[in-house]
Amino acid sequence: MEKHQGEPLTRSAFLLAFDLRKERLVDRGLLGYLLRATALAELLLAGHLADEAGKVRAVSPPPAAAGPLHAAVWEQIDTSPPRTWRRWISKDHTDAFRLVRDELETARLIRVERHRVLLFPVERITPRKPYVSRRLVERVGRALHDGLPVSRVDADVRVLAALTASARLRTVLAARQGSHPRKDRIAHLSTPVEPIATALRKVVAAARAAHATGEG
Repeated sequence: MEKHQGEPLTRSAFLLAFDLRKERLVDRGLLGYLLRATALAELLLAGHLADEAGKVRAVSPPPAAAGPLHAAVWEQIDTSPPRTWRRWISKDHTDAFRLVRDELETARLIRVERHRVLLFPVERITPRKPYVSRRLVERVGRALHDGLPVSRVDADVRVLAALTASARLRTVLAARQGSHPRKDRIAHLSTPVEPIATALRKVVAAARAAHATGEG
């Protein structure tokens, strides 16, 4: 993966959302859900969270190196009564977008240009190192579309493939023109984070439906 040891996968999930031909983010309104789900998945796999009958329990705090989104998510869970994965994916998703955006801007992996249009604040986000996004899309795309046994897919790539497919992230699903990943392949990739992948799929479907009917 294009990441340093200990670097959160949430950064990679954000970078996967760039359409490099148009130099812009796709599915921006849904990206916060994917970022929350990715943070939850990392916390679960590292043993900082546990699943108890579909509800989330805090086990131990993550290290500072995990990043601000992971810390914020864990603290919310630790100080709240048991709630479902779906609830924690949906909560404060716009804040999740801002936290990871600011991390990547500080790391000089993205450029954020802020200006106003008719008094409304507008920002344009572009990648400073497009090749990083390109390589990420290629690796995640191969995990979803190729015949390589799932057991041989790198753990980080597997998590990203499972969650970006659940979120229907267009850049990843379009990695192979004319080809769509099989449902059984996605299910197999999702096994380690199955409750989160399932919850994310439902959250994104509900958000898309609300937007289509003008409620979002």
